[in-house]
Amino acid sequence: MSTFEIGLLFGGATLLVMFSGMPIAFALGSVSTVFMIFFMPPAALDTVTQNVYEEMSAITLLSIPLFILKGAAIGRSPAGRDLYSALHVWMSRVPGGLGIANVFACALFAAMAGSSPATCSAIGSAGIPEMRKRGYPGGFAAGLIAAGGTLGILLPPSITMILYAVASEQSLGRLFLAGIGPALLLVAFFAAYAAWRYSYETRKAHRVHAAGGATSALLDEEHYTLRQRLSALPRVLPFVLLLTGVMIALYGGFATPSETAGLGAILALILIALIYNTWRPRDLKPIMENTIREGSMLMLIIGMSLFYSYVMSYLHISQSAAEWVVAQHLSRWVLLAAILVMVVVLGFFLPPVSIILMTAPIILPPLKAAGFDLVWFGVIMTIVMEMGLIHPPVGLNIFVIKNIAPDIPLGDVIWGVMPFVVLMALAVVVLCFLPDIAMWLPDLIIK
Repeated sequence: MSTFEIGLLFGGATLLVMFSGMPIAFALGSVSTVFMIFFMPPAALDTVTQNVYEEMSAITLLSIPLFILKGAAIGRSPAGRDLYSALHVWMSRVPGGLGIANVFACALFAAMAGSSPATCSAIGSAGIPEMRKRGYPGGFAAGLIAAGGTLGILLPPSITMILYAVASEQSLGRLFLAGIGPALLLVAFFAAYAAWRYSYETRKAHRVHAAGGATSALLDEEHYTLRQRLSALPRVLPFVLLLTGVMIALYGGFATPSETAGLGAILALILIALIYNTWRPRDLKPIMENTIREGSMLMLIIGMSLFYSYVMSYLHISQSAAEWVVAQHLSRWVLLAAILVMVVVLGFFLPPVSIILMTAPIILPPLKAAGFDLVWFGVIMTIVMEMGLIHPPVGLNIFVIKNIAPDIPLGDVIWGVMPFVVLMALAVVVLCFLPDIAMWLPDLIIK
């Protein structure tokens, strides 16, 4: 069989097995093993475990379970609720301040936890009921939290960026720094939309009230004293200091990413023990269970995805596909657009981890040949994959929101996230015209 025919068979078999409902890790592993049996030397089967182990032995991957532990420690404690409450109190006088506070809380929590689902769950469980109690439509409140949660894979420490760094052989420090500017851009877009939507809903509530209708909770004003504002800070500041300290350790060159992850995890456990008295075995059990469950699942997906990429490379599928893309002589921007559309389509069915590890061998060589900075592209690709977290049919964050707010109809949640999908697409366009938004910080700090 030709390489083209083997490639078509390989891709078709992968889709067939995935649509059968088999877990992603086992789907990738089983397809890879079957193709090894039929298209690779018999001795290759003796090296399956060795290949998986070698692919997973990159020291950078060690940081993943440690960052998961750090996120679980913060996510399983009341830290998210306290962070949200403090921002709510301080921003109560700003028009739409409650919605903006949720965006900022999601951004700060994402930077501490590094997980989109954890951010949605921690901030949403407190933020959605508060917003609905104050008259915010359910779909808008759900969309705001779901979109804010996506920042968990863009702001450092991002597990998605760690995997991209491994797959693309780029500097993890530069990737982390390159994500900060675009993340702040998305925060600004989300906050601006939250303020505009609040003003729109308030004007509508005024019209309904003037026409003799019911009074909306949006028309009620809240006021907090300076004492109340100051009292909201003590429990939040230690975690902000933790975030700052971890960033200084990483970017100041004092520690490697793995050492930074370990330091962050230990400090997070110490903080929740001191602030929330979470130190007994029964308190730590759910944190450790979550870490082991999520870490094991993720590492298994990573191992099988890298094994899948190895088989693809051995059969020259990825190289042939990359050569075919280059042979089309597409302009660099058409090439970029085609690749991003492919990533969007894959986002309908696959999580970011699998998308990166499965497509990197194919898409990165043509992009590098076209003159694109692979660190900049990593940020662009991450934003596009963020969109996959909030658009159907998979939309992981949508289902997290449905879990914490089951009374909001799924249709309302989906319509609530659509404006944020548009804002993310707009951010991608802006970054294409103004790449320095992503690159100025890594160029400034890491020469």
